[in-house]
Amino acid sequence: MKRKINLLPFIIFSILFLLLNGYILSGLAVVVSAKILIPIFWFIILALSISIIVAIRRMRSKGVDKFFTIASHSFLILFVAELIFAVFLLVGDIYRFFIGMASNFEPEGFHWINRSPNWISFALIMFALTIVMFIYGITRGKYAYRVIKHTLYFDDLPQAFDGFTLTQISDVHAGSFTKPDQVQKGIDLINKQKSDLFVFTGDLVNNAASEIKPYLNHFSQIKAPYGQYSVLGNHDYGDYIKWPSESDKIKNLQQLKNYHAELGFKLLLDEHIELHKNGEKIILSGVENWGIGFGERGDLKKSLQNTNEKDFKILLSHDPTHWEAQVKNNPSKIQLTLAGHTHGMQFGIEALGIKWSPVKYRYKHWAGLKSENGRFLNINRGFGFIGFSGRIGIWPEITVIELKRKAS
Repeated sequence: MKRKINLLPFIIFSILFLLLNGYILSGLAVVVSAKILIPIFWFIILALSISIIVAIRRMRSKGVDKFFTIASHSFLILFVAELIFAVFLLVGDIYRFFIGMASNFEPEGFHWINRSPNWISFALIMFALTIVMFIYGITRGKYAYRVIKHTLYFDDLPQAFDGFTLTQISDVHAGSFTKPDQVQKGIDLINKQKSDLFVFTGDLVNNAASEIKPYLNHFSQIKAPYGQYSVLGNHDYGDYIKWPSESDKIKNLQQLKNYHAELGFKLLLDEHIELHKNGEKIILSGVENWGIGFGERGDLKKSLQNTNEKDFKILLSHDPTHWEAQVKNNPSKIQLTLAGHTHGMQFGIEALGIKWSPVKYRYKHWAGLKSENGRFLNINRGFGFIGFSGRIGIWPEITVIELKRKAS
């Protein structure tokens, strides 16, 4: 039985999209007088609209192929650029409205001020800059790795681990990579940090284990004196594609676990290990993916079996909603949780004191450090990318955390 498709959201979006383009065309007509503008404009809009519809229909049988990528990205770039243009056009129209209203108090009475060609030209410049920004994000931004360093202080950190460092990456999504040489630059940057410990917090692939195979030699170069540890993310279970059989899906997951081993990553599947230094220890725990709306597989209690409440603990958990739901108030204190998953939506602003991304409307805390109840959460912005083949403003991240003991 075929699943019934709700057409109402599509119809509403189509109407709003037509209205948006009609509004934009009214602005363009101020600076472009050629009659051919209207047919050319609507031809471009129609062609892109048909392309994205065809791409979505083809995706059911052919998956996310090159045609889908080109069509979806072209439509996305145009749509966002149009929204930017429309915002500036609207600001100008609001200004004209209030100036016109003010004329009611003048002897000559109300009059309407024509749109300023200079303002329309400025809106067009912002339209063009938006397109340039997207092109940069697609061609360069997605491999523009950044090292972000944090120093965290704890009352209960064992003395032997004062100054201990760890490097974290998350969300590799190897199936999205197309430039191995650029990925290698990220690997070199990881090794350059010379941290004591390396951790990976899930989503090695988009769907299939085979996606990481071309990059085994790259990620297996990552080494740290205290080892390399990892957990699984929601994409690693293969839940988002259709498998010939359930056994094929199970085999895929097992193969992915084997690849973790080939990379030299010790998978922590609802378990923990002890890291020892100069007669003292800290606990490194890892859970299977636990995320609200993305599969609640992990068993935190099991991962902490045979640990002491007073032990210093670091938890690897892919989805930050796990921290909110189970970790931050857990009776057994977990001093530091490392997560990923959000990618910062690969789009946003983090500059001049501004920290914003559309993902904030899904996750209250979506990137970087958060402290509550004497416990820290760090959300890595992701090493790779998925869906949108680029990054704008939210760059791929390599996190380096130094643990320090507070002076008594």
